[in-house]
Amino acid sequence: MPKQPTLHSYSDRAAFDRLMLSIATLVHQPGIGSRSDKTAPDQDALVSLQQHMQALAQTLAIDLPLPSVHTLRKDLATLRDYTLLDRQRHDWGYYLGTGVLKRDELQLALQALASQGQYQGDPQARSTYHQLRQRLKPLDLESRGELFYPVRAQFDQAIMPTDPAEMLAKRANRHTLFHHLPALETAIVQGQGIELYQRPNPYTGQSAYRQVYPLQLLYSDIAWYLVTEDVEDGFFAVSRVDRFSDYLKLLPLPARGLAAQQHSLQAAHQLLRNGWGLHLGDRAEQEAERRDTLELTLVKVRFFPPVLEFIREGESRHPRQRLTLGPTDPHTGQPTHLDYSLKLPPRSLPEFNRWLNRYMGSVQVLMPPTLAEWQHQAACQLCDRYAPTAQICPVAPEVGQRPEPPCYR
Repeated sequence: MPKQPTLHSYSDRAAFDRLMLSIATLVHQPGIGSRSDKTAPDQDALVSLQQHMQALAQTLAIDLPLPSVHTLRKDLATLRDYTLLDRQRHDWGYYLGTGVLKRDELQLALQALASQGQYQGDPQARSTYHQLRQRLKPLDLESRGELFYPVRAQFDQAIMPTDPAEMLAKRANRHTLFHHLPALETAIVQGQGIELYQRPNPYTGQSAYRQVYPLQLLYSDIAWYLVTEDVEDGFFAVSRVDRFSDYLKLLPLPARGLAAQQHSLQAAHQLLRNGWGLHLGDRAEQEAERRDTLELTLVKVRFFPPVLEFIREGESRHPRQRLTLGPTDPHTGQPTHLDYSLKLPPRSLPEFNRWLNRYMGSVQVLMPPTLAEWQHQAACQLCDRYAPTAQICPVAPEVGQRPEPPCYR
């Protein structure tokens, strides 16, 4: 005698439709029912889900009686049993598995991933982006190519090889720390101490084995950097990843965990915000700065046209900056100059000086004297370098012509 089939609790068509609509709603509205859900900010999460299901049922022309909150709670428990829905509390909203993004949010994330892979040379981001392109082809076809169009891009480009596979293909292996990114990233999130070998510094010629807690991979301007904290004394440093060799050794220390990593990373970023650039100073200076006993240096520089307006636009260049406009020129109706002032730790003066160099004859250092002397010496060296040509004076433009101004970004 054939075995009678066991009826499932969703064998009823209405129950099945309700479960399918709950899944479809969570697919199209990830995060629904969160406390920040603007569609129903003051209502229970399940009531919000209930309303969205009703709206979707009307769109799909499905006759769905309004399900009770109790019934929806049972449906969500079923999804949890099949691991489609996370078992944790959902004060922040419901979503299926890893499907936490809406289409516009996914598009934004894809653009950031593509840019990081292409311009910043992140091999993992590049590989992940290519995998997503393959998986999301149907969605891209549906959107007529809009899904992967690079509306946003971060154009700053790494100046050194970063992808081990690419180095191998070109037979130009650099034997850098980029070969150990997976192990390095694991050490970061676990708070594991590691030993690295830093190659000879091109400026000081010094090299060393360093025992550190890696805190973050940070991209800035032209390169990837590693933010580290010394195991022995807690000294923070930011170093180019490609200036470490491909040597990485785990230290026999207990992993200190993510909370300790986050605390240290916040301290390192506070130093970055205080200064100008990535140099975090020597041990004594850094210790005094973290204790808030370091005497900061007042820096004041004067910018002139045509760069004046560019500096004036940068309202958020540094949290401690002050911009003061000079008197108005009666002939042009424009300010004659702009004074830019802020207080910096002494460690940041060389990097600030390099930033000033891009503005050449449109800037004058007023204080401190040390910085003014650096600028003066550099100007003299530049004149000496061009002196042998004996033709350094600019040719006057013809009548009706305007000389091309320098390009400022």
